Amino acid sequence: MFSIRKVKTKSGAIAIQVVQYVGHRCKVYKHIGSTKDDLELVILKHAAQKWISSQTLQTSIFPEQNQKVLIVDMGECIAVTHTFSYQFFISCFEDCSLSELPQLLLDLAVMRLIEPASKQRSIELLSHYFGINYSQRFYRNIPKLITQKSIIEQCAYKVANEKFNESFYFVLYDVTTLYFETFKADEFKIQGFSKDNKYLQPQIVIGLLVTQSGFPLTYEVFPGNTFEGKTMLPIIEKFISNHPQSKPIIVADAAMLDEERLAELRQKKISYIVGARLANASLNLIKQINKAVVIKNGAVSRFDSKHGYLICDFSLKRFKKEKHELQKLVLKAEDLVAKQNSGTKAKFVKKISKETIELNVDLIEKRKLLLGIKGYCTDLPENQLSNEQVIDMYHQLWHIEQSFRMSKFDLQARPIYHHNENAIRSHILICFVALIAEKYLELTTKLSLRDIRFLVWNITETHIQDKLTKEIFRFRSPTTEIMNSQLGPLIKKHKLLPH
Repeated sequence: MFSIRKVKTKSGAIAIQVVQYVGHRCKVYKHIGSTKDDLELVILKHAAQKWISSQTLQTSIFPEQNQKVLIVDMGECIAVTHTFSYQFFISCFEDCSLSELPQLLLDLAVMRLIEPASKQRSIELLSHYFGINYSQRFYRNIPKLITQKSIIEQCAYKVANEKFNESFYFVLYDVTTLYFETFKADEFKIQGFSKDNKYLQPQIVIGLLVTQSGFPLTYEVFPGNTFEGKTMLPIIEKFISNHPQSKPIIVADAAMLDEERLAELRQKKISYIVGARLANASLNLIKQINKAVVIKNGAVSRFDSKHGYLICDFSLKRFKKEKHELQKLVLKAEDLVAKQNSGTKAKFVKKISKETIELNVDLIEKRKLLLGIKGYCTDLPENQLSNEQVIDMYHQLWHIEQSFRMSKFDLQARPIYHHNENAIRSHILICFVALIAEKYLELTTKLSLRDIRFLVWNITETHIQDKLTKEIFRFRSPTTEIMNSQLGPLIKKHKLLPH
């Protein structure tokens, strides 16, 4: 039987030992420590009892309550960790059915949500914040992550369908561009029309499909010089092929309005709502539209056009804004014409010869007739979708614009530092996984990622080591604020904190 023995040393201190008496002999199994302080003596005795409990099967007839004792002056802070933050975001991936993905993919997506950085820096932060370590060979595995794309998109559809009850009656589509921190182009990353105003740098084009609430469903990556109108049909067809039970209406902005592209959609019987470029319409049609809708604020009318049905509405607020902008442009054009400054490009100015310019009166008249008017094209007759429904659906496009802002600013998807095509595609995939989690949290809690980061990062674990016994005590920061926030239900659901 093991027991605790106190022995006085030559220096006058008291030593605590774990011993066993066999007959008249005493065998020392563990020397715990020695001290001259009564409080430290209590700590050493606790440490000895803990050693007996953990290293042997011996139990006490009168077990004492296992109480940890730490003297503040003997404690030293050796680390502050953020394990809770990692567990919180991993639990969000579980809610989105993404927990079976490769751990490297999940860990890099977690770092996109917490502190976006390069892949090398993300690996360093995983080790620093959470004690998760990867070898330098992790770079070899990044290009392989792209094989998970179809699985992730199926998970995204499942979450939108089951957790948010999306009807998929209509979906929103848009494109953006992401640039590279290099000037060396190839067939994939290449200069094109840049939405980031980085025309000299190579880029890629991203097409994204989201639900009516902005939850991401699928995406595709195209070479940087791809015309955005050509990106929509491949993504839509793939989505409908993967989910034949849903054949939604496609909503996109005016950049998608191309006669050839819309003809393809009609041929494949895919319904659409796109913004109309009314400035390209004939003068007769513009006069007809002006006469029909410029009657009162909110007036709406429907017309036949080569792109299907053309629906137009009038807004007095839009009229005042556009009138002010038009006046500034016309004044600038008149000033250029008066000075015959043919070297400066400006709207409403047309060249007569190499050195002569004049005011484009016809274009100005056209623009005046369209003040306050917005157009929308669709292939759906009014008995299937009313004018008001078409306009309302089009106005939901801000959701996809918000998703692009999330990926560019919250998750810092740009600039891209990879050069290998599969590594580039894997980078976009990591950002897509992080976007799924971010949008899930936003729709569930009504909080922005910035607010969520602040709340979860405030929950820390402080590690204090007893200098005498080397025992480590862990103290968690107060949790009242986060438990009382909109994150509380998620934390309770996954039992991440005691409550």
